[in-house]
Amino acid sequence: MSAFDPTRVFRKLAYNNALANARLYRACAALQPGEFEAKRVSFFPSIKATLNHILIVDWFYVDALEGGTLGVKAFDLEEPFDTLDALSVEQGRVDRRLVALGESLDPAALARVIDLHRGNRIQRERAEDVLSHLFQHQTHHRGQVHAMLAGSSAAPPQLDEFIVADDARFRGEELIELGWDEAILMR
Repeated sequence: MSAFDPTRVFRKLAYNNALANARLYRACAALQPGEFEAKRVSFFPSIKATLNHILIVDWFYVDALEGGTLGVKAFDLEEPFDTLDALSVEQGRVDRRLVALGESLDPAALARVIDLHRGNRIQRERAEDVLSHLFQHQTHHRGQVHAMLAGSSAAPPQLDEFIVADDARFRGEELIELGWDEAILMR
């Protein structure tokens, strides 16, 4: 074991976020026609609406963490993508940005103040708090999609894994698809 690294948990959360999204999108790809946009009981009324929300919130927070000023423009369209394929491509892009951000972290970066452009005001928060909020938000809404999948023709995927060494046997194929290996995840 190496010395304690306060950035490690955020880096692993970024990888876990991307892995969970890849699993969720793979499961959604098995939906029958009409199920993706079908009205369901949840915070958002469909799998499509929930996945769009996850993506939009990623755009908002990842941009701010990168020092951008996208702000509330991220929310201009409530559902910017109509198809699972288009959503999947864009979610993969923002997931890679978040992983890159996680890889670039050092203790000073975690303590950095992030400006969140909220339209008529700037919210200022520490990067570690913004990251924690973002990961919690995404976990919450992925759980809702997971529950909606339980009422569909597609089997809900395993999402509660947190990247631990003992679970490596469950993610080999997915790591190949994502271009990762276990060594990257275990650092």
